Amino acid sequence: MEDSKIQQQLIIEEWSGSSSTKLFKTASITASSSFSITRSADRFNHVWRRFLDAFVPEGFPGSVTPDYVPFQVWDSLQGLSTYIRTMLSTQALLSAIGVGEKSATIIGATFQWFLRDLTGMLGGILFTFYQGSNLDSNAKMWRLVADLMNDLGMLMDLLSPLFPSAFLFIVCLGSLSRSFTGVASGATRAALTQHFALQNNAADISAKEGSQETMATMIGMALGMLVARITTENPLAIWFSFLSLTMFHMYANYKAVRCLALDSLNFERSSILLQHFIETGQVLSPKQVSTMEHVLPLWTTLRLSKSAKFLHTRVKLGLRVSSLDHPKMANLLNSAGSFYKKAKYFLVERKGIISVITHKDSTAADILKSYIHALVMANLMDEKRSLHLESQSWMDKQYENFVQKLKSSGWKTQRLLSPSIIWKAHWYIESLGEKTD
Repeated sequence: MEDSKIQQQLIIEEWSGSSSTKLFKTASITASSSFSITRSADRFNHVWRRFLDAFVPEGFPGSVTPDYVPFQVWDSLQGLSTYIRTMLSTQALLSAIGVGEKSATIIGATFQWFLRDLTGMLGGILFTFYQGSNLDSNAKMWRLVADLMNDLGMLMDLLSPLFPSAFLFIVCLGSLSRSFTGVASGATRAALTQHFALQNNAADISAKEGSQETMATMIGMALGMLVARITTENPLAIWFSFLSLTMFHMYANYKAVRCLALDSLNFERSSILLQHFIETGQVLSPKQVSTMEHVLPLWTTLRLSKSAKFLHTRVKLGLRVSSLDHPKMANLLNSAGSFYKKAKYFLVERKGIISVITHKDSTAADILKSYIHALVMANLMDEKRSLHLESQSWMDKQYENFVQKLKSSGWKTQRLLSPSIIWKAHWYIESLGEKTD
């Protein structure tokens, strides 16, 4: 009896993708007495996915926050308009320097360009000195301000040929304006990258952001050269194109920052959350707060009124103890023995402003608690109550519940962003007769 040979068939499927939920089959390999390969008919999806991998983070869209896509779309559009306008402003600037004119000298043009760059460098250092610590917590506002300053810088370049006698002053002013843009834009971009990263993939997101920006730059340069060629020697067309693109640029930037739902706490978001919690007992989500917070500086917001109650404008985080007068300092020491014996902060009310004095060993949780306590005091200020007693009572009863609801609503309470310098002052607890360092 002859042995029957049973041939087994082995089938291997080939899949591709950067995430287990985003895989697609590219081929089937059948192995029996011979090999046969059946490739997927949908080759376009494979090619498109490989192309897309150069521009989106690994594991997209699951590796980034939901607001990543709308922000990047609007951000790319505003970048595109910027590069087109750059061609127009650069053309005007080179013309003002004297490119193409026989009377222009190389030394003169080089010196003017050097002064322009030097002004920008110094401006960047000064801006970092005064506002560097304020950029993380107000990323939305400074993102808009950065692009507005960039618009002003390009406007200065476009104006420079019209005022030859003041050319150097105008281009230096424009360079100074753009230097603010470089610092603010870079810092806020780092903060937003950390926000988008859900899988510790900030480096990947940053790299793909570079690819997106490069693509937008190339398209913008091509369109910019076309627009510059069409509008050459036609001032009306140049100004119409520039102003139209500037209006679109500002609109796209506004839409981009409005898409962001940041989950870190800053002054204004803490104020909005606390006021809503006091009124309803509930905590808003980051998405809900994003529609209520301002993306422009308060002084530029037209809907501000005297009746509006913005608690964070009544609180100052950080105060020099040495700046207090003797009565205030005496009250401060008395408070150490009564209200804040175990706390790592003091609250001082002066001229309608609640100032927070923090201990040098205070943690992020202590700073959050001190700021919320100050907001509670500011909320009670108009009701002519005993601020310290009433606010301390609220903190004892409601603070832990408030923090727990913050965490359950998706807020990162352990990553409090502290805008501006916090003076970590030494203070003494008089009733204990010992120094706390």
